[in-house]
Amino acid sequence: MLILQADRDDLLKPLSAVTGIVERRHTLPILANVLIQKRGNTVSFLATDLEIQVTTASPDTIVGPDFSLTTSAKKLQDILRAIPEHSTVSFEHEDNRLSVKAGRSRFQLQTLPADDFPLLAVNQQAQAQLTLSQKVFKDLLSQVQYAMAVQDIRYYLNGMMFIMAGDQVKLVATDGHRLAYANTTLQVDYPTSHAEAILPRKTILELTKQLSDHDEPLLIELLGNQVRFSFGASVVVSKVVDGKFPDYNRVIPLDNDKIFLIDRQALQHALQRAAILANEKFRGVRLMLEPGKLSVMCNNSEQEEAQEELEIEYEGDTLEIGFNINYLLDVLNHVSVDTVQIACGDPNRSALFTIPDNPNFKYIVMPMRI
Repeated sequence: MLILQADRDDLLKPLSAVTGIVERRHTLPILANVLIQKRGNTVSFLATDLEIQVTTASPDTIVGPDFSLTTSAKKLQDILRAIPEHSTVSFEHEDNRLSVKAGRSRFQLQTLPADDFPLLAVNQQAQAQLTLSQKVFKDLLSQVQYAMAVQDIRYYLNGMMFIMAGDQVKLVATDGHRLAYANTTLQVDYPTSHAEAILPRKTILELTKQLSDHDEPLLIELLGNQVRFSFGASVVVSKVVDGKFPDYNRVIPLDNDKIFLIDRQALQHALQRAAILANEKFRGVRLMLEPGKLSVMCNNSEQEEAQEELEIEYEGDTLEIGFNINYLLDVLNHVSVDTVQIACGDPNRSALFTIPDNPNFKYIVMPMRI
C-alpha cells in the first residue's frame, strides 16, 4: 500500500536531524529505529536513546494517508542520501516491510510496530522558561563546550551547567583541569526566577549541530528532571544530570597581578608551531613571561625543542609557568576576538583568560609542572 510520496530532500533533512543520537548497538534493537508518523500533511521523525529524544517534521505539504511505523534510522538515511537530489521518493508499507522507491531504485527495509517504540515520558509543567535567538545560544555553547569532561567518574562534569537568573543566561563547563564560563544578557519584559540544570554532554553536542546561525527563536523550558529545547520544526527533550556542580565562583582567581594583552591569532599560531615538538603524552608547554616579551617553549623525550617569542606590552615581574598546550589552544580556537587578556599569579596558581572590555567570558586553566 502506497503511504507516502514526497521530494527526497523534504524527507532527508528532517531525518538527518534526528539520526545523530541513534546508537548503532543498543540493548533494545528498536532504539536503532526512527519513529515515522504522518498526521495531516506533515511527516514527523522521532529518535531517542531514552536519555535524549529528538523530534522534527517535514514541510507541511505531503499528501497521503496517516500512518505510524519504525524502521532503521541509519539505513533509511543512507538510502535517501544515495538517491539523486530532487528525486520523488515513495514509501509502500506491507507485511512489516517498508519499500522505498525512487526512479528505478527499490529498497526493502524491515519495520517494527510503532506501538512498541519507547518514548520519553515528558513532563508538561515548565518550572522556568525563556526565549532567545538560536545564534546567541549557539555562540554561548561554542565558548564553553570544549571544557566539558569526557567519561569522567564525576558524572556531573560530563555536561554543562545551565543557569537562568533574572535577565541573564550563564553556561559553565569544567573537567577539573580548566573551566570555561560565558553569559549573556537578554532583552526580557519579565525577568525569570533563578533556575539551573546540568545538561548532558550528548545533548550539548546535538544542540551545537542543530541550532542555526540565524536569529530565529529558541524556547528553553526546564521541566524538573528534564529540559526541552524547541526551535524551528524541531524539539529536543533531554534528561538533566543529577548531581551538584562545583561552585565556579570559587575557582576564578581574582588577585593575579601579572596581566598582559596579546594578539589571539599570534599566540594561537605560536602554540600550534611549538606543539609539533611537545611531549605526545604530557603535552606540556612552558611560558616565560618577561618585560616586553612572552616566550613559548616545548620539548619532548628525544630532547628536541621548539621556541617562539612574542612581543607584548608588559612591565611586571618575570614568571615561568607550565600548561597543557591543548588547554590553551582550545580557548584560543573557540573565542572569535582579536585580543585576549591573560592574568597569571605564581607558577602554582591558575591563569585567567578574559576578553578585554567584556565581562561575559572567563576561562581558567590550572598550571602543570613540567
